Amino acid sequence: MSTLVAVENVSKIYTLGKAEVPALTGVSLEIHRGEFLSIAGPSGSGKTTLLNLIGCVDTPSGGRVTVDGKDTKELTERALTDLRLHRIGFIFQTFNLVQVLSVFQNVEFPLLLQGGLTRRERQARVSALLEAVGLAAHVRHRPSELSGGQRQRVAVARALVTRPALILADEPTANLDSVTGATIIDLMRGMNRRDGTTFIFSTHDPKVMSHATAIVRLEDGRVTARETGNGSRATGAAP
Repeated sequence: MSTLVAVENVSKIYTLGKAEVPALTGVSLEIHRGEFLSIAGPSGSGKTTLLNLIGCVDTPSGGRVTVDGKDTKELTERALTDLRLHRIGFIFQTFNLVQVLSVFQNVEFPLLLQGGLTRRERQARVSALLEAVGLAAHVRHRPSELSGGQRQRVAVARALVTRPALILADEPTANLDSVTGATIIDLMRGMNRRDGTTFIFSTHDPKVMSHATAIVRLEDGRVTARETGNGSRATGAAP
């Protein structure tokens, strides 16, 4: 399997006043195309920071992050924007929905930025995803009219709608009941198997981790282990 993401001796230090706080120290990691990989660790271990670096939302203090063969530190802002728009989907803990847009418009928005699809094609793709995440009856609602779980499902649909090569999910089942959470994971796992989409997600949920083809464990900003997950046994995928 070819490498989609390479993290090489990466460190990330945040400055809080006069203090420097290390979030990641000497992290090295390869993620192959088609993996369904979980980053596991306690709160404060650096999971979200690592996802942000891979997703080109933040830059490392040291080391190198390569995504789809591109060194993210060497890319211009325009090239980074293009990489995020066309190759990466995001599911954030904070949802990051546009409050003035409807559910349908929030999910459609990345397709409008990309261009290339007709209105009918966009409508069909968005409608199919909203049906899959159980929000077909809420297409005209705005985020403020939804529960936290419903907003999470909108965020999931928005991340999947462009059919990106890589999806980064920060606690994707947070705020969801167990049945809806299982539906979301099944949806993502189906996309992973059918289309070869690579997923990297952070989670505390053992049910989510049970679907992973590989589990990377973080503690105090360092990788402590990489394990083959139960999901690899079902697919025959390599760790």
